[in-house]
Amino acid sequence: MPFTVIAPRGVLTHTGEGRLIPDLVEALIETSGLTGNTFFTPVVGGHLHILEPEHVYTGGVNRPVLLIELKLPGIGLPTPGDRADFIATATAIAAQHITPAHPVDDIWVNISYAAEGGWGVGGVAYTDEALRSAISAAAVAG
Repeated sequence: MPFTVIAPRGVLTHTGEGRLIPDLVEALIETSGLTGNTFFTPVVGGHLHILEPEHVYTGGVNRPVLLIELKLPGIGLPTPGDRADFIATATAIAAQHITPAHPVDDIWVNISYAAEGGWGVGGVAYTDEALRSAISAAAVAG
């Protein structure tokens, strides 16, 4: 379940550059109720991309938007309420890591879903049922 964070240089604090992804990962694991699950925990991660501020646009004008994207299998954050709650959580986490001048309104969070069987790890394409089974098996084994 990868996060992709795209930030214009100077929007995140120095500490934020190192902590934003781990904090988002921890929040998703906790929100999912799977803290310590030996299958789930290692497959939640992310990448931080820092762009030069002049390369970021919204509405056709240069604007330093911080973008957090999360790609999930179909079983992740299954209800609109779950997604809304996580968007609020991710925004609050990001707000702790931005410079004081960056408006919270310029933190955007998008959640998208892989097609059934289109989420994979290590060359294995998992269906939602296969993911449930792997997560359950790890809980039993742990």
